[in-house]
Amino acid sequence: MTAAPVPAWRRRTAGEPRWHVTVVVLVAVALQLALPDRLGVGPRLLLPGLELALLAALVVADPGRMERTHPGLRYGGLVLVGLVTLANAGSAALLVRQLLEARGLSGSAGALLASGSTVYLTNVIAFGLWYWDTDRGGPARRAAGDRQHPDLLFPQMTSPDLAPLHWEPLLVDYLYVSLTNATAFSPTDTLPLTRWVKLLMAVQSAVALATVALVIARSVNILR
Repeated sequence: MTAAPVPAWRRRTAGEPRWHVTVVVLVAVALQLALPDRLGVGPRLLLPGLELALLAALVVADPGRMERTHPGLRYGGLVLVGLVTLANAGSAALLVRQLLEARGLSGSAGALLASGSTVYLTNVIAFGLWYWDTDRGGPARRAAGDRQHPDLLFPQMTSPDLAPLHWEPLLVDYLYVSLTNATAFSPTDTLPLTRWVKLLMAVQSAVALATVALVIARSVNILR
């Protein structure tokens, strides 16, 4: 009797290319720099500069596929995602504060919506990176196939007959999870299994809800 084939997400596979996450982080930094000065955290270029410097160090240390499980690479990646999140969380807090105090936002509704959209999109990227860098120990551990219990349960895992044998979650899948969570304010087709990921999803939903609700309400008030 032939044993059932092992799906890709449960066995050793080639790691994801480093350039995928590099492009996503560069987009996040560009969005941060596009925000008006009143929504910047600290010195204007401090956090974006730190993010770019750490990103460059990670690219130099591990330029190809992300298969090395060195602790330095792991912690460096987490710090990078943390910096992106810190910058956006600060901008979101400043935006919400100014909306509640109704100051510094006397411009057009279009400008307000643009700032809110920038914070919202950066929120999607930041938490998409968290999910990607958390699930089963991060991309290198997933490639090694040495952690069998997932933090996120994708539909292809419960119904493997609906996906090719080589399917495994990649960065784009985690960004999709982040987008749907920020849009629906709750998990959609992918379920969180661990407490850490549930907490991440709860925080992301709260930030997205506050941003969307207050920005839309303030924009409608300006239009009136």
